Amino acid sequence: MTATRVADSATSGTVRLTVSQAVVRFLAAQWSERDGRRQKLFAGCFGIFGHGNVAGLGQALLQDELAGQEDRLPYVLARNEQAMVHTAVAYARQKDRLQTWACTASVGPGSTNMLTGAALATVNRLPVLLLPSGTFATRVATPVLQELEVPYAADVTVNDAFRPLSRFFDRVNRPDQLPSALLGAMRVLTDPVETGAVTIALPQDVQAEAFDWPVELFAPRVWRIGRPLPEAADLADAAALIRAARRPFVVAGGGVHYSGAEEALRAFCEATGIPVGESQAGKGSLPHGHPQAMGAVGSTGTTAANALAAEADLVIGIGTRYSDFTTASRTAFQDPGVRFVNINVARFDAGKLAGLSVVADAREALTALTAALDGHQVDAAYRDRQAALWREWDAAVEAAHNPPAEVTDALADGVLTQGTVLGCVNELSDPEDVVVCAAGSMPGDLHKLWRVRDRKGYHVEYGYSCMGYEIPGGIGVRLADPGRDVFVMVGDGSYLMMPTELVTAVQERVKIIVVLVQNHGFHSIGSLSESLGSQRFGTSYRYRNETTGRLDGDRLPVDLAASARSFGATVIEVRDRKELEQAIKDAKAAPADGGPVVIHVETDPMVHAPDSGSWWDVPVSQVSELDSTRRAYDAYTASKAAQRPHVAPPDRTGP
Repeated sequence: MTATRVADSATSGTVRLTVSQAVVRFLAAQWSERDGRRQKLFAGCFGIFGHGNVAGLGQALLQDELAGQEDRLPYVLARNEQAMVHTAVAYARQKDRLQTWACTASVGPGSTNMLTGAALATVNRLPVLLLPSGTFATRVATPVLQELEVPYAADVTVNDAFRPLSRFFDRVNRPDQLPSALLGAMRVLTDPVETGAVTIALPQDVQAEAFDWPVELFAPRVWRIGRPLPEAADLADAAALIRAARRPFVVAGGGVHYSGAEEALRAFCEATGIPVGESQAGKGSLPHGHPQAMGAVGSTGTTAANALAAEADLVIGIGTRYSDFTTASRTAFQDPGVRFVNINVARFDAGKLAGLSVVADAREALTALTAALDGHQVDAAYRDRQAALWREWDAAVEAAHNPPAEVTDALADGVLTQGTVLGCVNELSDPEDVVVCAAGSMPGDLHKLWRVRDRKGYHVEYGYSCMGYEIPGGIGVRLADPGRDVFVMVGDGSYLMMPTELVTAVQERVKIIVVLVQNHGFHSIGSLSESLGSQRFGTSYRYRNETTGRLDGDRLPVDLAASARSFGATVIEVRDRKELEQAIKDAKAAPADGGPVVIHVETDPMVHAPDSGSWWDVPVSQVSELDSTRRAYDAYTASKAAQRPHVAPPDRTGP
């Protein structure tokens, strides 16, 4: 990553601005560039004003808006500080990390509300600039409203909580510290290896302080995002390992998308016949129907991908960080001699599972590897096995989308299966439409069942799997790509965490189609609880029983459709498949600037998606008075015996 100036129009002198005005002017002049294509680095600034920023960044953003200049930083009012970070992160993901937003919040709780969003951004390696406000740098009237007092250190503030969550942190206590903070922040935001949440804490008095700034600070600046090439020796070793493997298997991660390496991966697979399993972030790396596309791999994987992963003697990880869901808690790869080749722009991820590290841009590495393997293919029997396994899984998906009569006849009146809901949305959405999800049971079902037809058509946040991400995330995707319809799949549990950004969607006339699935509790955790012997305890929305004192009374009379309607959204309530199909068609036909449409549908949480034949390591109590827990512990110890350390060194061709 390098920075260059666009023009040399103003090279000397100073301009007097407040710190906040300088921040806004600087951010508006930043650009990113990759492969010769240039775009503004910041699409705008989300914010909620309070006494910590209303007279600082609030004043600067107002002044910028009233100036009416083309080169400005648009402001969008959010309803929840955590949510606005999610919106910025989703925008950055849809833009392949080439653009993002800044977020400003007030002192104290306004700023600490952004902490969860910061963690999500950093876990997912997605850029966002956070501008939390701080109490007075001068300490002239300490303690002020919403100030944390720490007896052992007067310089500690609540904003120090951002330090472990940020890839870059600075606090500007004097105006002349700002240039180095801004330049350091831009360096990290535009570095694919380092990127994540970037935090510049701005005390409220410093925000309003004036200073004479060098005009060069505000000259348009381009941050070029490069494509690191693989080392020749690493490439040769990787090619040798692949040629020697009988059952190679690719794990495609989010780095395939961020690099724009989908076509390079397709060419690699078509030339070699090597099958591909996808992580949550990597889903859609190959389109549905491609002969080498085996779908999801891991704990929420397809039986096809998981069978091939279990047999693989070489795993080629491309842009993946190998989370426990991808490796099925290190039980997915069972061949005794399995080795790993890891292509990743970050050496930290490339070295995982003791793999051969090929530190490079995914597109460039795949292109070079395809050339190095010219003429090499897996044998015909291995291709045939891929096809047979996929046919079997695809039939299971069809049955989940269109359940047989013995399943539908057992459902309560007006209730559908979750598989039916996902199948209807998948079938009636356009190939370029985007599905958004993050938490609950639907991410796993989407990972298994969703048929992706476009490289940007699948957006499930499963690094932090944050409840409440879905609606603000959907807004971010739509803002980034307004030509696509965005389907936000959200369960009642996650919806109740953060529904208020529907108001922001109404305010900005952002059309998102929210499929609100009501199953009266926490479907995912209920199922997990049952499998761990905890009997779905505390996972259903029920009245407290006056007799037993337990939460096992009647269902709570929560009307989520009325809730969404009260926020200004258009709401369609459906009670059967035919009504759902019509609602999807009506929502797609709604005006592009008509704001959010919410489709409310009730599902049965006891009807599950096809089993992946895989495992996820969640420890079970080793001793218990409950028979259910003791049985679950026996099953847990049996599954845990299949875990592998994966520490053997990779084979190399050199000394």
